[in-house]
Amino acid sequence: MNNKLSHAAGSWIVGAAFFITMAFGTLPTPLYALYQQRDGFSTFTLTVVFAGYAFGVMASLYLAGHLSDRLGRRRVALAAVLLELLSAGIFLLWPEVPGLILARFVSGLGVGVITATATAHVAELRQLGRPGEHPRRASMLSTAANLGGLAVGPLIAGLLAQYVRSPLTTPYVVFVLLLAISALGLALVPETVTPPAERVPYRPQRVSVPREARGTFLAAGAGVVSAFAILGLFTSVAPTFLSGTLHETSRVLAGAVPFAVFAAAALSQIVLSAMTVRNQLKLGTALMAAGLVAIAAAVVFPSLALFVVGGIVAGAGVGLVFRTSVASAASLATPDSRGEVLAAIFLVGYSGLSLPVMAIGLALLVFPTTVVLPAFALLALLGVLYSATRLLAPPPAPVVPTAV
Repeated sequence: MNNKLSHAAGSWIVGAAFFITMAFGTLPTPLYALYQQRDGFSTFTLTVVFAGYAFGVMASLYLAGHLSDRLGRRRVALAAVLLELLSAGIFLLWPEVPGLILARFVSGLGVGVITATATAHVAELRQLGRPGEHPRRASMLSTAANLGGLAVGPLIAGLLAQYVRSPLTTPYVVFVLLLAISALGLALVPETVTPPAERVPYRPQRVSVPREARGTFLAAGAGVVSAFAILGLFTSVAPTFLSGTLHETSRVLAGAVPFAVFAAAALSQIVLSAMTVRNQLKLGTALMAAGLVAIAAAVVFPSLALFVVGGIVAGAGVGLVFRTSVASAASLATPDSRGEVLAAIFLVGYSGLSLPVMAIGLALLVFPTTVVLPAFALLALLGVLYSATRLLAPPPAPVVPTAV
């Protein structure tokens, strides 16, 4: 097929497809409470449905996240969008719990594939189309598409669920159209990778951390897990908390709150990108700590305003802590092993997106929300404080041998 798009125009098409795919990844957030009301399943079951997404992302990061390096960016990005289309079809045709889990898992597969692929593709297309442009522009475009898409997905679903008929059908139909348009656009984007002449045997993505740097990696991992756990909270059980504990049944609000949290994470990364990594980590830790305290207080002393403000403040901190933790992990690797170390930190992060949320759902079977969510906030706070303390600590002074 003859490509009709320039490299610069292609970068915007890839960014738009990336944005739509990520938005579909969080689209069901305000709809979970509606499924729960319709079918009467427990909050733990809801968290299992949500966790299907995180496990799908982890599986694709390990099994397919690196395939675009040899199969080509366009082909792999297109496959990711087709996976999202398959997920939408499952949501529409099998809207019971097993189907929801499968649909979320397939969606996670697509998101995991496109995250690394689209980020690399945008950077390469910008470099070829605008060779004099600072690389930060491509990074900002990818960040806006990634976190911006994650933010907008719940908002779109909440608005559609509030104001149109068939709230558990219409959002998916809309995204079937958007994803189909994305696939057509990607088919016209220039390729930036030349596949190797000889076929290379398949192997999963290598995951490793240098032995001498495992302490620092553990600290960075604790920060990423804490950050992802907060995002997991607001994209899984938060809408149920709003309707159950705070008695806020607005579907728009159920989508607007996660939107605000993700938007804060995206904006903090973009607006404060010029700060040093060390200062970003300090500020991000302070914001996450303040936000978590506010979230816990909003649960104990039910307050919608405090819950929303706490989520926004924590979200801004999440953006900074996530970026600095990933940067700290990347700094541990040689150029040849950077992909392996980054794969490890992202796998750790997505475990933080799923396991803490499932623990919340399990705990809610026994304990009230006023106990479970403050306990979650405390553990996330301890995690980010441990991470910051270790990463901000000065390196040990070299031992100077003394003459005998």
